[in-house]
Amino acid sequence: MPAANGRYLTAQGVADILHCSAKTVSRWANEGRLPYQRTLGGHRRFSEARIREIAAGLVFTPAEEGDPEEATA
Repeated sequence: MPAANGRYLTAQGVADILHCSAKTVSRWANEGRLPYQRTLGGHRRFSEARIREIAAGLVFTPAEEGDPEEATA
């Protein structure tokens, strides 16, 4: 199944787009958070179009001051 724009990315290419590490991309793929396909050699490849859709949908919301999830023990 070819990507919409015909381009596939490696984990490092996805990491560059999502501003994270390639190891994080691999973990998210294992967890089912990122769609991928395997090459005949067993390597993951990610549809560039799909990754850019996912990246466009991400929203960073800074934690509010005093947010209980930010509290340290």
